[in-house]
Amino acid sequence: MTRKLFLGLLASLLVAALLSPFASPHPDGLERVAEDKNFLVKAEGKEVLSSPIPDYVMPGIGNESLATGVAGVTGVLLTFGFMMGMKKLLIHKQNPSA
Repeated sequence: MTRKLFLGLLASLLVAALLSPFASPHPDGLERVAEDKNFLVKAEGKEVLSSPIPDYVMPGIGNESLATGVAGVTGVLLTFGFMMGMKKLLIHKQNPSA
């Protein structure tokens, strides 16, 4: 891993851990429209897939700020891991001898 990539990952982890607990508690745009138009309640309990980190809070952690920070760090690490895997896959397909 290059120094630049490492520093970017470190910065992302710090932002996720330290700033995510200060995110707005208000719903995002789509959820707000669903609330305003009164059709959000119709969808509750009918989820197609369950979320491993519902509402951006890691389940099982009592402190909500900590749970939000852990969820942010988990999201960064999962995204980073996925992108590194895609990079290896795409580079291997372009250059099979690598």
